Amino acid sequence: MNDSSWGAPQAGYWGAPEMQAAPAGPAYDVHDAQHTRPMPIVPDVPDAGRDADDRDARDERDRGAARRGGGPLFRDEKPQEPMSTPPPPQKKRAGRDLRAAIGVGVGLGAVIVASLFIVKAVFIGVIAIAVVVGLWELTSRLEERKGIKAPLVPLAVGGAAMIVAGYVRGAEGAWVAMALTALAVLVWRMTEPPEGYLTDVTAGVFAAFYVPFLATFVAMLLSADDGPQRVLTFLLLTVVSDTGAYAVGWRFGKHKLAPRISPGKTREGLFGAVAFAMVAGALCMEFLIDGGTWWQGLLLGLAVAASATLGDLGESMIKRDLGIKDMGTLLPGHGGIMDRLDSLLPTAPVVWLLLVLFVGSS
Repeated sequence: MNDSSWGAPQAGYWGAPEMQAAPAGPAYDVHDAQHTRPMPIVPDVPDAGRDADDRDARDERDRGAARRGGGPLFRDEKPQEPMSTPPPPQKKRAGRDLRAAIGVGVGLGAVIVASLFIVKAVFIGVIAIAVVVGLWELTSRLEERKGIKAPLVPLAVGGAAMIVAGYVRGAEGAWVAMALTALAVLVWRMTEPPEGYLTDVTAGVFAAFYVPFLATFVAMLLSADDGPQRVLTFLLLTVVSDTGAYAVGWRFGKHKLAPRISPGKTREGLFGAVAFAMVAGALCMEFLIDGGTWWQGLLLGLAVAASATLGDLGESMIKRDLGIKDMGTLLPGHGGIMDRLDSLLPTAPVVWLLLVLFVGSS
């Protein structure tokens, strides 16, 4: 029923010829007169009173049903539907399988810690394997999604050599190995047709810098006398930063940090990453690093939270450009190797530089 049925009559309403011809009676109302043809006048018959009584009884039943909530008050009024109960609010859920992610994370942590404190050379091998697998994932996704063929063989060989050179010769060895790897990429690609040469070698040089060169700073951390403690500090701060961002962002996150790049990241999560990393940094510098102080750890934690977040956003930018969610599927609950290295790679040179400034290189 529209609202005008309850309002004042319109001008000229009562003067319509058909309205004057309509009969009066208990079942007649203005609304019916508007939407029906004029009813003919019929003579009274003996059963007319009984029909009127029946209509009155039917109207009374309708009104009683309406009061009980089961029927219409008027014949032209639709019964009201019962008000639907709003669904209960759903709890937030993580986007990944947490059990698998925790299990894989604990397993990787055990392998890393064991190799780190038993034999340094074994840990160098772990870094080299992670770099080669990461390069394979990155070059495979580039070819699948963009048709870019960055040469994997010179990247893998040069990347492993870069890790060893950084551990043995420091920053100088890392830069020399990086230059030779880039040159090898340019030469290797010459064996293919010239179409797409510039795109392929550019992607290859980018991959060489992004994965093995940044990972070389982890090997340079290990080369110091207290190398295992430095690497452990680097790993702990990065993991704690990511954990703080996830925990605080999942519980309190409301304001998006970079919605166009990574919709799941929030400003509250960034504050959580900074707070967790600064506390962890103060503890690590006080109890793990020789000559370190708590205030240096606060600065170190702040820098790690910033670099880890930028690294994560950078990886998200690459994956959005490629149109994929994960770089691989090797690690259940995590994705691929590159999905775990995204925050570690840019954080390694930051930690190496600050530790050199705070406590020296040896």
